[in-house]
Amino acid sequence: MTTTTADISQSPQSPGGPPPAGSFRIHPKAIRARRNRRLLVVALLVLVATVGYLIYWYTHDRFWVRTDNAYVTGNLVPVAAQASGIITQVLAEETQFVNRGDLLVRLDEHQAYAALGRARGRLGEEVRRIAALFINRKQLAEKLRSRTARLELAEHDMDRYQRASPSGAISKQILQNTADKIASLEAEVRETQAELDSLDAQIGGTTVMAHPSVDLAKHQLIEAHLEYARQQIRAPISGYVAKRKAQVGDRVQPGASLMTIVPLDHLWVEANLRETELQHVRPGQPALVSVSLYGSKQTFHGTVEGLVPGSGSAFALLPPDNSTGNFIHIVERVPVRIALPADELREHPIRPGLSTMTSINITESGQSVWTSLATPSTAEYETDVYADELPTAESMAKEVMASNLVVTDADAADDASLEELEMNRIVPTQGDRPVSPRERNSLESDRLRSHRESQPSSFVPRRSPDMGAATFPLTPSIGPGSGSLGPEAGRGGSRTRPGMGMEEGRRAFGGVGR
Repeated sequence: MTTTTADISQSPQSPGGPPPAGSFRIHPKAIRARRNRRLLVVALLVLVATVGYLIYWYTHDRFWVRTDNAYVTGNLVPVAAQASGIITQVLAEETQFVNRGDLLVRLDEHQAYAALGRARGRLGEEVRRIAALFINRKQLAEKLRSRTARLELAEHDMDRYQRASPSGAISKQILQNTADKIASLEAEVRETQAELDSLDAQIGGTTVMAHPSVDLAKHQLIEAHLEYARQQIRAPISGYVAKRKAQVGDRVQPGASLMTIVPLDHLWVEANLRETELQHVRPGQPALVSVSLYGSKQTFHGTVEGLVPGSGSAFALLPPDNSTGNFIHIVERVPVRIALPADELREHPIRPGLSTMTSINITESGQSVWTSLATPSTAEYETDVYADELPTAESMAKEVMASNLVVTDADAADDASLEELEMNRIVPTQGDRPVSPRERNSLESDRLRSHRESQPSSFVPRRSPDMGAATFPLTPSIGPGSGSLGPEAGRGGSRTRPGMGMEEGRRAFGGVGR
């Protein structure tokens, strides 16, 4: 039997034996036909996949903006030293939860305690010094009245002598002596008036408690109290401790970082989108966030809060200088803030820094790109752990000022008479305007020289309302067992009540400030 070239050739062999290896050969046309069939199947599969993807993209995927360049972030609140000192105790460790106001680090308080005592003493000394100036002024006012009365008596004598002189009853020697006495008394009155004006320049128009020197010493005491109170470093917010750097024995200065507190109940996602994908992204649009920690098991339903006003390179430490000749066009990325629901965060806790796959649905119109839904409304945006420090320091300063301002009943009566004298005093005027102190002194000198009978002008300040019993609440004593420098770290309320008098306050404080 003959064979054609299209058939499979077979070499001679023994009857009934197996064909030798390589005895069968496929024709090239059959190979090409089989290959074409396979290529057609692959092309059909690629075409089906492409059509399916196009349909999926047109109906669904083109309405979503996706990126895997998105990370969880939050408020990382630093805890820094606010005073200088040596760390004596660390009361919080990493991963530990702390509440707002909890004591975290304690510094050595000895130097701050001594500085607070010095400031307290300076304030008391300054109050006594200024009070003495007010008393000196009252003394000068009385001296001026005495010398003025003596001058008036000499003037009256001079008038009588001058009327009796023509008859020869008074000698010229007596007239000359009286004139010299008047001139001497006028000089003494002017000298006393100058001393009175000098004291007016120091204490005029103010009171003991409101005097600038007392106010300066008062705020120095407040500053020393704050330095002492902040030897105890407290948690500004509630959260978990991370990156603890504080070690016992370290000497810290204000601003030194000690640890970080991370509140895990308020986190968000920062998705870095290409600038070519931002055209339709708006605040208020929904977003789906898959965190790598949970994979596809959990999807967070977030909301776009706003777009950061600048790309990452604009806020870089070394921004690129595109004006140079080696310019390379790079597609920039702009961070987009996406809020995460608080209930989902409680059920599935996450941590700042985790990677996410974020998808933003741009089918919804959202709000204007100029708006932002981010608000500082959660607890970590405000703290009140320092709210008690200043009122406590103010109360302590007032207690020190009141305990060093001693006024007797006689002084109070003198003050009342001086106040009545001041209310009845007539301020000299020239025309329709009051005269200045310099003009007043000139007019007074002219009056004395012309021997006109009038009462000399003497300004006595009104009695200070601070020179009586203390009516403000006094501060409690502080310091570890001292009974004289207030509660530790400025916390705790006053042990006295509003309206307590000075003596009651002293008894409440065990005689502090006597």
